[in-house]
Formats: sequence, C-alpha cells, structure tokens
Amino acid sequence: MASHIVGYPRMGPKRELKFALESFWDKKSSAEDLQKVAADLRSAIWKQMADAGIKYIPSNTFSYYDQVLDATSMLGAVPPRYGWNGGEIGFDTYFSMARGNASVPAMEMTKWFDTNYHFIVPELGPDVNFSYASHKAVDEYKEAKSLGVDTVPVLVGPVSYLLLSKPAKGVEKTFSLLSLLPKILPIYKEVISELKAAGASWIQFDEPTLVLDLDSHQLQAFTSAYADLESALSGLNVLIETYFADLTTKAYKTLVGLKGVTAYGLDLVRGTQTIDLVKAGFPEGKYLFAGVVDGRNIWANDLASSLSTLQQLEAIVGKDKLVASTSCSLLHTAVDLVNETKLDDEIKSWLAFAAQKVVEVNALAKALAGQKDEAFFAANAAAQASRKSSPRVTNEAVQKAAAALKGSDHRRATNVSARLDAQQKKLNLPVLLTTTIGSFPQTLELRRVRREFKANKISEEDYVKAIKEEIKKVVDLQEELDIDVLVHGEPERNDMVEYFGEQLSGFAFTVNGWVQSYGSRCVKPPIIYGDVSRPKPMTVFWSSTAQSMTQRPMKGMLTGPVTILNWSFVRNDQPRFETCYQIALAIKDEVEDLEKAGINVIQIDEAALREGLPLRKSEHGFYLKWAVHSFRITNCGVQDTTQIHTHMCYSNFNDIIHSIIDMDADVITIENSRSDEKLLSVFREGVKYGAGIGPGVYDIHSPRIPSTEEIADRIDKMLAVLETNILWVNPDCGLKTRKYAEVKPALNNMVAAAKLLRTQLASAK
Repeated sequence: MASHIVGYPRMGPKRELKFALESFWDKKSSAEDLQKVAADLRSAIWKQMADAGIKYIPSNTFSYYDQVLDATSMLGAVPPRYGWNGGEIGFDTYFSMARGNASVPAMEMTKWFDTNYHFIVPELGPDVNFSYASHKAVDEYKEAKSLGVDTVPVLVGPVSYLLLSKPAKGVEKTFSLLSLLPKILPIYKEVISELKAAGASWIQFDEPTLVLDLDSHQLQAFTSAYADLESALSGLNVLIETYFADLTTKAYKTLVGLKGVTAYGLDLVRGTQTIDLVKAGFPEGKYLFAGVVDGRNIWANDLASSLSTLQQLEAIVGKDKLVASTSCSLLHTAVDLVNETKLDDEIKSWLAFAAQKVVEVNALAKALAGQKDEAFFAANAAAQASRKSSPRVTNEAVQKAAAALKGSDHRRATNVSARLDAQQKKLNLPVLLTTTIGSFPQTLELRRVRREFKANKISEEDYVKAIKEEIKKVVDLQEELDIDVLVHGEPERNDMVEYFGEQLSGFAFTVNGWVQSYGSRCVKPPIIYGDVSRPKPMTVFWSSTAQSMTQRPMKGMLTGPVTILNWSFVRNDQPRFETCYQIALAIKDEVEDLEKAGINVIQIDEAALREGLPLRKSEHGFYLKWAVHSFRITNCGVQDTTQIHTHMCYSNFNDIIHSIIDMDADVITIENSRSDEKLLSVFREGVKYGAGIGPGVYDIHSPRIPSTEEIADRIDKMLAVLETNILWVNPDCGLKTRKYAEVKPALNNMVAAAKLLRTQLASAK
C-alpha cells in the first residue's frame, strides 16, 4: 500500500520563509536571496518525505504568498490596476496583488473555507484576457526531479478556482463566473502538456469546493470541465482531492463520475459520513486516497483506529488501489515537534506536527501492507491511553460550572438602545467616534524586551517599566492624533490568543509551533488539552495602568471565547462547544474584574466567529447558537453604562448578520474596506442595526496610506445606509503588523476625515 501527503507547510520549521519575505519587502535583500531560501526549503521538504517513504509527494504546494494567488498568476488574471503588460509574472506584480503598493490597493483577502488561513480572492469578469503567465508548477516539478524526487504536481482545480472568485469591480454581481470555464481550460491544458513533457506521471487537482452546498449547475461544471480536459490528461494519472467536510451524495456521484480521473482524495477526519458513500459504491479500478491522518490538528493519530478504517476500505477498493493520506494539506498544522524543547514529555507524547504526520501516514501504509512497526504502534497506543486517563485533563469544578449554563440565554437585562443612551450620558462622546481596533506596531525593541523577559534576561521590574513606557507612548500618540476612544496598544502581547492561553489553565504552548495565516504572517496557536479556567486576572493591571494615563475612555482588550477556540489547536475528546463554554466563563470573570477596576469600554474580540461556521448550511444553526451564546455569557453581568465592543476580521459576514445582531454587543467593529464594502450591502437591503458599528475605513494589511479624501468618501458611503449616531470610524483591524511610519499618517488622515464629515453634518442641520 502506498502513502500520500496532500500538501506541506511552507514557512519552514523556524519561519525561514517569513523572515526572507519581510527582508525582501523591506529591500534589505534581493529576489535571488528570497529564491534561494525558498529553494532550500522545498528541497528539504521533498527530501524529508522521500526519506520517510512517502510515494506520492506533492510539488507546487509551496507558495510565496498563497496558492490561489499562484493560480491567478498562472492564468494571467491580473486586475488592470496593477499595470501588468503580459509576460511571466514577476515579484513586483505578484506582491502588489497580495499587498497593494503605494498607488493601488491589494486584492481582497478572505478565509480559506473554515480555517485561519487566508487566500487572495480572484477578481474576474467577461473581459479578462487569460494567458499562461506563470510556469511555477512546471518549474517546481522539474526542480524536484533534478533532486531525484518524482513528485505529484498540485494545481487548484479549475472549477474551485472560479467558485472561489468574485466579479471584478464594475462587473454585474449576477455575472456567472463559471461561464469563464472555456476561457481558462486552454491554459490548464498548456500546463498539463508541459508537465507531461517534463515526465510527470501523476497530477493532483485540488477541488475543495466539492464539499460545499452546490446546486446542479455547479456540479455540472465539474463534469464539463474534466470532460473537456480528458484528452489533455490522457497518459497521466489524475487525482481529484477534496477536503474539510463530507461530500453530499450528489457531489460524490459527480466526483466518481468525472472523466479521465484515476483517483479520489477524501477527508475521512472531518468527513465522517463520506466513508458510508464509499461503502455504498466505489468505481472499480480507481484509487482511493484515504485521508485518515488529520491535517488540521496536532494530536497524534489513533493508529489502531485508522488502520481499522483502512482495512475496511481495502475490502471495498482493493489492496493495490488504496493509498493512506492526510485529510488535507498539512499547511494548517505546525511543522516539527522535534523543535519543541519546552513541552513536557507527557503532553509531547500526545502530539504530532507535520513532520510526525508524514511518519504516521507511512506507518499506516506499511502496516496495511503487512509490515507493521509493532514498537511504533505500541508507543502510540500507550500515548492514547495516557491522554485519556491523565488527571491534568479534567477539572470537576469547571465541568460543573459549564453544565450549569444550560437553561439560560445569558442576555443583558436592558435593550441595546437604552444601554447606548446610558453610555452616552456617562462618556459624552461626539458623533462619528474614532477609535482603533487594539494593537499598535510591535517594534523590534518591544519584541526584544518581551523575549528577554521570557528568557529571564531582564527582571520583572525592568519589563513592567519598559511596557509602561510603550503604553505611555501609544496613549500620547492617540491623544496627539485626537482619537476619541483609546487603546493601550497591547505591547505585552505577542499574539491575541497566545497571551490569554498562557494565563488560563488547560492550555499548553509551543516554542516553534508556527502556522501560516497569510503571506508572511504566522501565528502560534495554543494547544487546549484540558478543562479551562482562569486562575487570576489577566489584563486588569495593564488596562488600569493605561486608563490612569488619560482622561479619555480606554478600552479593555480581551479575546472572545469563540476566537480563542477557533484559533487554538482544540482537544478532540469532547465537543467543541463544551470547551467554548468553559472559555466563556473564564472571560466572564475577566470582564467583571475590568468593570470593577473602572474600565467603562471593554472590547471582546470575536475575530474568528465567522470562520468556525460549518461549510454546510444544515449545520450553521447549531454552531451559531452556541457560538453567539458563548459571547453573551462573557458580558451578561455588566452594568448598562459599561460599553461592550466586539471586533470581527476578514470574512463574509452578510449571511450571518442576524446572528451578529443576536450577539447583543453595544458596538461592533468589522472588516469592510478590502472587500469592496460588501458589508454595507446588507444595510442597503434593509437590515436594521441599532447598535454601534464601525465598518473599517482602511485596510491595515497593506502598507498603503489612504488619503483623507478617500477615507471621507468611505464614511460618506456608510452614512448613506447607517445612522450618524451609531457609526464609528476605525481601521479594519489591529495595527501590530504595520510600521509607525505607516500608522501615524493613516490614523491622522482617518481622524481628519471624521472631523471633516462632522463639520459637514453640523453645517447641514
């Protein structure tokens, strides 16, 4: 039996690609330097998989930014504003699409299905002139071959590419993106032809949209596309890879009926029902790439259970047609457990990062072929038993408190409009209030201070002094800019989830467990291994310190329970909602302590609430019910005069707007600028929103500085659909990834735009 990996992390075990990218963007290194780091990483990945015994090793899963942007480059689908005039797409055009530049904004970025990875959304229309403009897939296949590794080139499938796109600005929203299939398939044929000529024997098309709720027209597009590609694919083994959820019966029938296809990749971790479809009927002579090793979590595989699953499948598809695989790309997990020197041995024995998952996949393949490594399987079984019985996993008091939540919906006693009146009387703030989302730039000096404190190289006294000085600098800057509601800038936090997890019980932390979020941005998700509680206050000291430095309202800054859950590696031995309720109770304690300390505005970020939404509509209601309930638990006990904010990041919120309203926050700040103000269309369509709202007026994920006039124009558009007294003016997201040279002028222009509109509104009365 053979083994396969869907995809692999790109950043490197110690974020080598991140640092190379940022050095290149800062003009401190050359394109050649960046390309060398990338080539070394690719070579190491391919060698590691080959040495582990993996038969089907992927290529073209490496990316300098995002695999969908790579597909856009391959197809030459560059929006006209980037001034590309044809030829092979280089770094200038590529990174301008991803990050924007001094003169034009970046393309929209949104979440990749229900993960914390982001992709760059293609902008398409009837006038796009597609052309073969990036030979990356072929170049990487040849590169691997020159190193003695025969790989499976991976392409984003043509139908998923179109279904993940959006109509470009000026194109009718009703435009059928699938009508572009006949225009992009000729380019796919060119790529296929070059791969065949280079010696490829397999090709993998990632078609993850097959797991979504698709109508018959969309399913037919898959049938048409692969029928069209059939002759071009002749002579190649073709794998169609799906992941992240179950396939519907109709989607499964479509998949196994595709012409010219040799193999089907199925996620059998999140797609728990898909195995029933296979049992009910699998096409004779085809390969099944069985995704039994979880590509999205860090728990060691239960090898005995997975082997049993594979044995059941072997009886259906045949011994020589079954391939052990990961459930999806390992992009969504940390790189290598070997680099974790500070995790205790017990917890470490429960885990497997990408490098270990490669070994697990091959161990399963060998076991099914009759070459079972008894010692490896025995150690795995012992670790599984240890995790189930460990006393550090369960806390009876926490479980009792969470169980007691049943029977109440935890709403605040007064409606939002009465609360806003009470808050206005207390805070006395102007219309079109200005604020920021929380974090300010994290300078090298600030990172050094935190690093040295963690390494016990400086005293706690020196650390507190340095952080206080940074807070004072941030407070003074905001007062100088005349921002209305201030933040302390979060200088004590490296990451909004990690910071809280470090102070909650039931969490473990890694040193190098980095996962790519977008571009060079990496996060280090905490590991929730047990019941969660808050031993002591987490933010009260810093928020009180910041409030003592100003007469203006200072926001207390917390991360909400759903976001902590969705941005962590979560225990898989109990339902996610039970863990979420435990976190909510811990955050509730913190909210009430902040209020007692005199903090009148408290922001509980739920940046990741939308991304946890299940991919199937039939499952939305249950998720939203417990997710929204968890948020309400955190603040149900505060006074009317305490203003509760929440913030949501890059995603599509329009389909959950009623759940957002049901969260019952006093103010919500939300991404708006990078998605062509898609959010505002909800209000144009008549949704009534009575709470405060701050749709972001500029994109912080781009270094570009918007003008006062541009921001004022955005605010004007908002005022066309939102009442003046509920509108807040703020950036899209936190500012930690930006430089002060970008932040100061951007915020200055933002405040100037708000004041300009205030003046115009006053003179219009």
